[in-house]
Amino acid sequence: MSLPNNRNLEHFPPVLSLIQHAKVRALSSVNQQLVELYWQIGKYLSLKVSEQGWGKSTVKELAQWLAEHEPNLRGFSAQNLWRMRQFYEIYANQPKLSTLLRELLQITDIPSKQ
Repeated sequence: MSLPNNRNLEHFPPVLSLIQHAKVRALSSVNQQLVELYWQIGKYLSLKVSEQGWGKSTVKELAQWLAEHEPNLRGFSAQNLWRMRQFYEIYANQPKLSTLLRELLQITDIPSKQ
């Protein structure tokens, strides 16, 4: 496809730049939400382990249950669920690191050029 009028070409790159920056911000937002999700799942599992004695077999059952109820869901194997719990437990008692982690996720948002 060729452009009929070459004099407008200089005005097109800013539109592409807007699209590219929006993609980066969208991915950053998705990553931030995923980290928050992993934090919440880790917290939930940590509480279940400490309060109700959940162990490997229960977490494995949870992973299987998730796979059955959301067949296209990826990344929630028993091993990954344990990692989410570990992630939460490592940072939960370190409020400065927990806050820093969340701030770092927000910093990755690229401001749009004016």
